[in-house]
Amino acid sequence: MTDDTSSPEFSRFFDIRQAEGQIVRIEANNDECAGLAARFDLVQVNNLVAEVSLTRVEHKVEVRGTLIADFVQACAVSAEDLDVHVAEPLEFCFVQEERTYKPDEEIELEAHELDEIPYDGSRFDLGEAVAQSLALAIDPFLTGPEADAARIAVGLGTPQDHGPFAALKNLK
Repeated sequence: MTDDTSSPEFSRFFDIRQAEGQIVRIEANNDECAGLAARFDLVQVNNLVAEVSLTRVEHKVEVRGTLIADFVQACAVSAEDLDVHVAEPLEFCFVQEERTYKPDEEIELEAHELDEIPYDGSRFDLGEAVAQSLALAIDPFLTGPEADAARIAVGLGTPQDHGPFAALKNLK
């Protein structure tokens, strides 16, 4: 992951005043795909596309649509390259940032607030929200067909040999 001081790799700003009723398609270019691959520790991002509808209600913009991505990810065990296709529904809201709490104050979030992304001023970054949605869709423990062979080669065995029920196998 990159530090928070750098600019987003996939940034698409929209003005809230032009957000009402828009159908938007955003697509990452080659440089943006390379930046996202580095940020999310992927071998390669081949494509990232989001098609969404924007609905404005006062200072809130509701986003609904689909994220489609193809990328190459290393197996968590064998490090072999695995092709991954992701098609995820997107549903979140951009809300005007409110500072009604102190910086170090602990706050409680309601369920409907979990998918709210604050923005400042009159613009919101749809591209960064899509990039974060991609991050959530990546399986951090993805394993490929060579994973069991790699485990055995280094003496780890299979997950079934060391799982929570492994000791019960010997009680037959």
